[in-house]
Amino acid sequence: MNKYKKLAFNTIVFAIGTFGSKILVILLTNLYTKNISSDGMSDKDLLDTMVLFLQPVFTFALQEYLIRFGLDKNYDKREVFTTSFCMTFIGMAASAALIPLLGMIPFFNFINGYTLVLIVYLSTSSLRMLCAQFVRSRDMVKLFSLDGILATLTLFIFNIVFISHMHLGVRGSMYAVILSDFCSSVFLFAVGGLQKFLGRKYLSGKLAKIMLKFSLPLIPTIVMWTITGLSDRLFIRYMTSERVQLGAGAAGLYAVANKIPNLISMVSTIFFQAWNMSAITENDSEDRSIFYEKVYSAYEAMLFMASAGLILFARPISSIIANSSTYSEYGTVYIYTPVLIIAVLFTCLNQFLGSIYTATKHTKNSFWTALIACCVNLFMNYMLIPEWGIQGASVATFLSYYICFWVRMVDARYYVPFRFDKFKSLLNTVLLLEMSRLMIFECDDYMLRMGIITAAVCAINFRSLLSTVQKLIKR
Repeated sequence: MNKYKKLAFNTIVFAIGTFGSKILVILLTNLYTKNISSDGMSDKDLLDTMVLFLQPVFTFALQEYLIRFGLDKNYDKREVFTTSFCMTFIGMAASAALIPLLGMIPFFNFINGYTLVLIVYLSTSSLRMLCAQFVRSRDMVKLFSLDGILATLTLFIFNIVFISHMHLGVRGSMYAVILSDFCSSVFLFAVGGLQKFLGRKYLSGKLAKIMLKFSLPLIPTIVMWTITGLSDRLFIRYMTSERVQLGAGAAGLYAVANKIPNLISMVSTIFFQAWNMSAITENDSEDRSIFYEKVYSAYEAMLFMASAGLILFARPISSIIANSSTYSEYGTVYIYTPVLIIAVLFTCLNQFLGSIYTATKHTKNSFWTALIACCVNLFMNYMLIPEWGIQGASVATFLSYYICFWVRMVDARYYVPFRFDKFKSLLNTVLLLEMSRLMIFECDDYMLRMGIITAAVCAINFRSLLSTVQKLIKR
């Protein structure tokens, strides 16, 4: 199977396993908003984001080094899995000792009362990541996708039990994730036969040093991205302003508003899971640059078209995802989604460019480019949130990811040169921003005008997507 067909095959398999499950997870927001207040949603969102913040630190960027070395034919997969397992166990032991201390920090006092369950949440999530990424590194993409479906079904069932029937609120949502991740880990371990790759004799200190050398620069990179997302919530929750409403309730609304842009992230994740494997395995191929050019062109076109469509229908989608029957404030979250959709779009493009650093082992570049995004985000949050409130956080997020995109586009192409249409990218961005303006201010005939712009975005990008698909079919 050639590289293009393998990428297409893996993308389809991941789509089958991911699309339905991701939609179901997003629809869980309807369950949450019906049973949890905006203040409670702020706590839930911060706790979930806190796990994303802590996981790369205590697992030594497991998600990055495991797939990188697991796919590399120069390393024994038994050594990779056993060594990764031990590193993860050490990290979880350290987290159990250190997480209780975080509650003493004023900005992290939201974890008080959830310390023990947060430690278990982090541990089961890391265990599932270990098993899932290793299965993926063995090219068992069908099993990986099947697990995604089963894990989401169990998550949905546990949420129904703990939130709808037992009314456990935020704590119930955490219990649901813990049990779902644990069931997933057991399933992957048993069906994937991972016990064959685990043994004391396969533990390699030498390999551990190599993996740590690769992953350590990525830990602050992942942390930087998480801080970029976490800072928005913390600024909205703890800042005060005489001009706009801030606080825990506003942070909860911002958390719900971020669920709609996750539909774009879902499309990206489906593709990126397959792409990341291709980027690593094709790193030494002679036509690498042409491969990147074709794939990036189609990927960018797909994201801009999907983003335009999502902005156009953001209001009705918001009414489906966010249930305002119990807490009426959820009915306004659609106003904050358009700019966040564009921000997520550039997050996806940054992720693509970051795969170049991973494939070519220039992970330090991932760090300093992510640091730029983090600094821009913190500064713009400080400046804009007291003036524009939740919308200020959305704009700050977009600006940070957009600036990082241009920095990475220049830097990453030193390592893998590929052609990029600057003018088309700028035009697409301007059109999406105009759509956002029309919706936020509800200008005259804004739906009609947005529909026209969506058609224009599709016309601009359709040829790039079609060209790559036609080349793929011919091959």
